[in-house]
This record gives sequence, structure tokens and C-alpha cells, in this order.
Amino acid sequence: MKNTILLVEDEEGLASYVAKELTFEDFNVLTAADGEAAWETYQREKDNLLLVLLDWMLPKMDGMEVLRRIRKHDELPVIMMTARDYLGDKVTGLDNGADDYITKPFEIEELLARIRVIQRRTAHQSGLDQTYTLGDLTLVTKTRQVDRAGKTIQLTQREYDLLLFLLQHPGQVFTRDELLDNVWGVDFLGQQNVVDVYIGYLRNKIDVAGAPNLFHTIRGVGYSLKEDDADEH
Repeated sequence: MKNTILLVEDEEGLASYVAKELTFEDFNVLTAADGEAAWETYQREKDNLLLVLLDWMLPKMDGMEVLRRIRKHDELPVIMMTARDYLGDKVTGLDNGADDYITKPFEIEELLARIRVIQRRTAHQSGLDQTYTLGDLTLVTKTRQVDRAGKTIQLTQREYDLLLFLLQHPGQVFTRDELLDNVWGVDFLGQQNVVDVYIGYLRNKIDVAGAPNLFHTIRGVGYSLKEDDADEH
């Protein structure tokens, strides 16, 4: 299993501390102190990387631009690190393809927990080649392709992960906390609204006009994905 992490952080003290802790946990750590160096290192080492720890505010090229460039090439896991603690910023990062988001200052144990979640997910997905269907909705894990009624739907990484989890449990009702735990991996800083935002994104892309709604809100409980004409939201 890959164990190389690209750490992109311009604060020298923090970068040194995190790199030391990750090395202690048996990760191989590559570092970059600005966006341009991060992009160059990614291009050179991408086949060896487990994930990228990416600061938002960087010299020369900001973290969001680095993330956008990475997403044009592959789905390498990216955890954003930033002092920006606003829901809108978190959603922006996730919507641009980040896999997770951690706010500075953070405890190293929390960061390690988030990395372990990505390790488990990567190991799990690498052994999967399955097709999930619900009505006219189809998801193929090998190609990560999602179609409804024969039309391909483009999803971000987080939208895909959320849809895959719900397709693996059709008809089951999940609370926001359960979706946070199972899809985001760890409690996303208590921001349950993030789940609402991403359910909304998926509804807009999948529950198209004229087709039966698959996403259902169970008032006072949470959400369910099921083939049912009863529109409860």
C-alpha cells in the first residue's frame, strides 16, 4: 500500500512538526512550501502518493488552484488544511474536490484519524469492481461513472462518495450524524449543514424533472435513497 504523503505548508514550524509526526507513524513525507513547488512535486511523484495535505493560503499559487489542477488529472485524496473556519469555505473546498477539511490549529491525533479513514477507503475501493443500480440510476465503481436514464452525471469526489454509500444501503434512513461518520469519516467539525448541502447538490443532478425522486427527506430523522414516488421533502 502507498504510504507517501505530500505535505504542502508554508509555515515552516508547522510543516516540520507535522512531517515529524507523520514520519514517526511510518509515512514517507514529501514537503512543499508554496503552490508551484506543490504542483511540480505532484507531477513528479503522483504515482507514489497516498494523499496530499494541502494548505489553503500559499505563496505563488493558492491551495485551491493546486487542488483544481490535481482534479483535472486524477482523484488522488486531498485533505485541506486552513485557518478558515467558515462553512462556506469548507463547502467550497469540498465542492472543488477535496476529500476532507481540517481547521488549524488541530491536534495531530485528529489529522492521523482522518488519514486512516482515507487509507481504509482507498484500500477498500481498490478491491472493488461493482455496479449499483436503483431504478434507472447506475453507478459503476471501476470507472466511477454515474448514469441516470442513460445520461452520464458528473459528480465531485464527495458527491460520489455520498451517493455510493446511499446506493449501498437503499431504502435505509440515515441521520446527518450517521452520514458524517460514514461518508466524511470523522465528525466534520459538527457541521451537519454540510450533509444538507451535498444532498441538495445530488438532488439537483440526479432527481431531474419528469423522473421519480430517489432522494427523500424523512422529517426529524434524516435522509434515504429509495425508488419511491412518495416525495417526502
